[in-house]
This record gives sequence, C-alpha cells and structure tokens, in this order.
Amino acid sequence: MATAGGEPGCAGQGCEQGCEQGCEHYRRGCRLRAPCCGKLYPCRLCHDGAEEHQLDRFRVSEVQCIRCRLLQKAQQRCEGCDSLFGEYYCDICHLFDRDKKQYHCEECGICRIGPKEDFFHCSKCNLCLSLSLRGKHKCIENVSRQDCPICLEDIHTSRVGAHVLPCGHLLHRTCYNEMLKEGYRCPLCMHSALDMTRYWRQLDNEVAQTPMPTEYQNMMVEILCNDCNARSTVQFHLLGMKCKNCESYNTAQDGRCRLPLEEQ
Repeated sequence: MATAGGEPGCAGQGCEQGCEQGCEHYRRGCRLRAPCCGKLYPCRLCHDGAEEHQLDRFRVSEVQCIRCRLLQKAQQRCEGCDSLFGEYYCDICHLFDRDKKQYHCEECGICRIGPKEDFFHCSKCNLCLSLSLRGKHKCIENVSRQDCPICLEDIHTSRVGAHVLPCGHLLHRTCYNEMLKEGYRCPLCMHSALDMTRYWRQLDNEVAQTPMPTEYQNMMVEILCNDCNARSTVQFHLLGMKCKNCESYNTAQDGRCRLPLEEQ
C-alpha cells in the first residue's frame, strides 16, 4: 500500500538551496521536467499543486540534477556528477525516493510500498493487499478505482494507505480513523466497519436495565439489519433494537408496522 512519507523540503522549482532532501512528498536528488509544460518540479505532486493540469508520470523523460543542474534523461544516477537521485528508482513510474521497500506492481500499474513479499494483488479488487487479507476479505469488482467516500479523493494512486472494511469497501486509512471518532458504519452501505460484538453485549445489558415508558412497553416494530440484511419484528426500545438473525444493533426501523404485543 502507498503511505504518506517524505521530509519537508522545497515546494517548487524556485528553490535553489537545500533541495538535496527533495520535497515534502519525496526525498530525491533531482527535479522532473514536466512533459506537459516543460517546467521543473521536485515531483508530480508539487507540479499538480502549482499548475492547472496534471503531470503524467509515465511520460517523464528528463530530469535535472539538483547538485550540478545538468538536464539529462531520466535515470537513477547523474551522468555528470554521479549523484544518486534516489535509493529507489522505477523507470516506468519515474519514481525517485529513499528506500521504503517499494516495488512496481504490473497489475496496479504503479509503485507500492512493500516489502513486496508481504502483499498480494487481488485481481478482482484490482489492488495490492496485505497477505493477512488473502481469502479473508470481501471482494468488490475494481473497488480500488472508486474514490474514498469520506474525502472523495482517489484511493488507487493515493500515497495514503487503504483500509479494507468487512463489507469490502475501501477508505483511506486516515479517513477510516477519523470516521471512527464519529461513527462505526460504512458510509456507503451502512455495514458495521469493525467487530462490534463486545459493544452489542454491553448494549444488551443497558437495554435490560432500562425499562421503556408504559406507552411503549408493548410496542413491536419491524426492523432491517444493516449487517446481515435480515428483517425482524422486535420490541421497540429507544436504546436500540437487536436483529434476531445476527444479534447486531446496527438496525433501522423500516416503518412497515407498529403493533402492540397482544396483537401479534
């Protein structure tokens, strides 16, 4: 998975000193010559942030050495002063960076943060995933090509890692952590985004210890479970209504019926 990294450095082509550290996105010893506009930038992200168009990483053919300023073909070492442009270099993506155990995934079409042996490419999800998820995740066709439903930004080429929810949908890892501060459900399908079993059992105790007002004590309602999609007719309770099929409280009243117990 791609992860955020790099150290603070130059923010654009105008920096003349201290650029050996690269930019805030990558640590590298060269600037890319953008094939679209001919300008020099530390990386494609710096370019895209400053211009009104995007740099095609695959079309980059020239780089400028930060140390000797020689403009040359894209390669790992400077042909003028022999400076190393990056501990890691991909001649497909033209990615220069310090060594983070990167590897180029042919199926993804871009470089990923490794080590490679810790990941596998899921052909259905169309994404590199941790080996711990092999056979243990729900596949959704080309799910990585969908934008993150939290921030609405790209997931497939993001430098922020993706988190796979039990329902199979993807969020940026940072967006997932922020989401958990406010809720526990997938923003797309409302399925529980983590194992809620312990909390459901706590809720069982709270429901048992919280009697409803008289006018609600015999009220039955029909609910739909967001976790298993089963329908149940259960006793109404303000704290939550438990699915009879999977015992989840991640349910919603569907409004089909409200019947007193004696009429059941």
